[in-house]
Amino acid sequence: MDSLEDTFRTLSIARRLQPDEPSYILDLALPRRTGSCAPTPGSDLLAACCSNHTVRLHSRETLRMCGEYQGHTGAVFGVRFSSSSCDLIYTGSADGTLRCWDVRRPGSAAAQVFRSDPEHAYCSFDVSCNDRLLCAGTEQLGEDSFLVFWDTRMVGDGGNKPEFKQDRLLGVFSESHSDDITTVRFHPSRADRLASGATDGLVNVFDLSLGEEDDALVTTCNCESSAGSLCWSGTDLDRLLCLSHDEGLHLWDLSRLDSDDPLTLLGSLDARTLISLPEGASLDYFVGGTWLEDEGHLIIMGGSHEGELHLLECSGSGLKLMMSLKGGHSATVRCFQWDPVSGALLTGAEDGELLQWKAGAEEISVGKKGSFKSISSMQLKTKAHRKQVTKRDKTLTA
Repeated sequence: MDSLEDTFRTLSIARRLQPDEPSYILDLALPRRTGSCAPTPGSDLLAACCSNHTVRLHSRETLRMCGEYQGHTGAVFGVRFSSSSCDLIYTGSADGTLRCWDVRRPGSAAAQVFRSDPEHAYCSFDVSCNDRLLCAGTEQLGEDSFLVFWDTRMVGDGGNKPEFKQDRLLGVFSESHSDDITTVRFHPSRADRLASGATDGLVNVFDLSLGEEDDALVTTCNCESSAGSLCWSGTDLDRLLCLSHDEGLHLWDLSRLDSDDPLTLLGSLDARTLISLPEGASLDYFVGGTWLEDEGHLIIMGGSHEGELHLLECSGSGLKLMMSLKGGHSATVRCFQWDPVSGALLTGAEDGELLQWKAGAEEISVGKKGSFKSISSMQLKTKAHRKQVTKRDKTLTA
């Protein structure tokens, strides 16, 4: 832990990229570290999705833009690299499609398009660790919301032919959530294990190998608010972190499912109260969490709306401030990635800037120079964050 703390204490801006046409950077993705993903041109890339509905490719080392994809007609809320091929990325959009893109063909049309019911508007998605399953969570439709599943091997021709619209679906879960499904996260090493969270306050964990929805539902936890993000963590990846839209935090130990021990290791309806910051510093929101496998620690990033960032270590005993980063962004940070290959922290924000932080670095500007305030109008459908507690018979509130 000393080496990680030393690295974080000396982080400073190494590179700053501001595109000619700034837009919110909503999500970032790096190639996944798996033995099956051999070095390819995609291994050296960073993917970003933006509020102008585009998907950009950058050099993960220099941040220079290497390509851009267009095709989505609604907000693009997430991007993921394929586990089996570093040359493929997946994106999810509120336009009712998930798309797969080939990074070897920048600017080309999507290689695959995944659809379900035309009335489905997606707000979350993920791809399994073996790349065989895609899952998307929908906004509430009537009284229902849906988890939609596809087999990635069963779609082709860009998904433009009628037969590729719905008959390629593996199935739909419709009973486990009653409001917008805002986050879905496959287990990093168990392809059949899936966690989902929604604005109904429920976080569900499924074992998809068990069959139908009722059988597949392993447990339901209550985060007592609108679930914002999920992160698998722990040495055996059997802990699940949930951050809510109103800054709540829950850390559950799912290895205790078959015991009488409580699942909750840490819980707070406002986790900002768990951390003491230096005088003058503020913590307005949490960006998300990430499990650092090599170091064996769960890290949460928080920030202020003026762009200040805080790196926090999360454990069952609480939150610990590791480092605060200033002088970077000038608006709310939306996403981050830790690059274990280069030891770099990558951040994207509503100021349109992409930053790379490294230990002991001196800043190099890439692309357009200058600063600007947060974009006044964002091409995204936003939902007011509301605190809502939903109780069900299967809900575990331990």
